Amino acid sequence: MFGSYNSSRFGSDFPVVTNLIILNVLMLLVTMLVQSTMGINLNSYLGLYYFQSEYFRPWQYITYLFMHGGFLHLIMNMWALWMFGKVLERVWGSQRFFVYYFVTGIGAALLHTLVNHFILADVYSSVVAFSNTPSPEAFQSFIREHIPNAAPGVYDFINQWQEDPSNPQTASIAIAQLNGYLQSLADIPTVGASGAIFGILMAFGMLFPNTQLMLLIPPIPIKAKWFVLGYGAIELYLGISQPGSSVAHFAHLGGMLFGYVLIRYWNSKRGPNLY
Repeated sequence: MFGSYNSSRFGSDFPVVTNLIILNVLMLLVTMLVQSTMGINLNSYLGLYYFQSEYFRPWQYITYLFMHGGFLHLIMNMWALWMFGKVLERVWGSQRFFVYYFVTGIGAALLHTLVNHFILADVYSSVVAFSNTPSPEAFQSFIREHIPNAAPGVYDFINQWQEDPSNPQTASIAIAQLNGYLQSLADIPTVGASGAIFGILMAFGMLFPNTQLMLLIPPIPIKAKWFVLGYGAIELYLGISQPGSSVAHFAHLGGMLFGYVLIRYWNSKRGPNLY
């Protein structure tokens, strides 16, 4: 989405950024190797699960940052980490950048978890209401509200149920299906460094608000502050309009939010000389 920012004058020794990139690349390669040789998906152990999932482990709030869904996902995140992260590491120093990276990454996971909690709570209440009074009409209403892109077979099931709406066996099957759907939502792992990357974008926009960035699509220059604000607005719109999306939009916003708060906190402690 964006082009490059010329930061060569800041030097080339960025140990935290460099080691983060190396570690992320190695983790993807190890994940692919273990998957192909042993049939084990490390994302299922190190990705971030909802806290009520049987697969959740506390360390996932950190390890998810080093797991990615593929090379494209990895390249996009590591490119942004290199382009913008090395500037911040040069300005702040390695220790402060290290703290910032993980605070925003963990903060992204926390906001993502909070939003997921509200989404799952809404689905859970709908499942309970349906289980109390199951009917083909209530099942269809649930599908339209929560699973608008359901497979055609779901509607075939509804049509068959409507032919015999008092069948208790069909009602039991429907209840089991919705409970299974609810559990599946809790058992979807979140992976990727995007939350921390969006935190880095927020920091860059705050430290260098008037720096010109060159977008790739469309190929026009834009000031960093407008780029960050625009990106944040897009993420907020997509997060609200596409709940349950495979993209963790609120994790991105969480990284930006925690980054903004942390920078303001540092400024309040050290004054304008922080930059």
